[in-house]
Amino acid sequence: MTILKVLLIILIILVVIFTVLYFLGRKMQKKQAEQQATMEAVAQNLSLYIIDKARLKPAEANLPKIVVDSIPKYMRRFKLPIAKVKAGPRIMSLICDEQVFSQILPKQEVKATVSGIYITSAKRIRGPVPEPKKKKKFLDRFRKKTTESIDQKKANNEKGKKENKISKKK
Repeated sequence: MTILKVLLIILIILVVIFTVLYFLGRKMQKKQAEQQATMEAVAQNLSLYIIDKARLKPAEANLPKIVVDSIPKYMRRFKLPIAKVKAGPRIMSLICDEQVFSQILPKQEVKATVSGIYITSAKRIRGPVPEPKKKKKFLDRFRKKTTESIDQKKANNEKGKKENKISKKK
């Protein structure tokens, strides 16, 4: 009987937690949609020359003081994808979208859509075509060695069989 009461209390607590999370999620989605609409309204197309790109903390990124102050305290510890760009005669640091950060390369000219200090999209004008880097997994090193060794064993076996056939013919 006490186990049933404990399970019932845990079930009620879980239902309350999921309900609260559901409504908070909906509220956050609405807020994100409004922010996205605002970013699209303010967006500009610019021609940028990418000087450098790196993941830096907001304080190290040479961003305006107003921007650094407006970042929530818990986000100040995280590193952001930052691109140092030249737009006309001005050199500035801009925050990139994750997809844009992986696409752009240093010493490259791009046509970018910029909303404030945030690069939302970029298309290459001139320069090398960026190739996405494949992340190496820990076990890939061992798999590569084992597949190579298996291929070598097969090649050695076939070579040995051919040599045996040749020696038998003589």
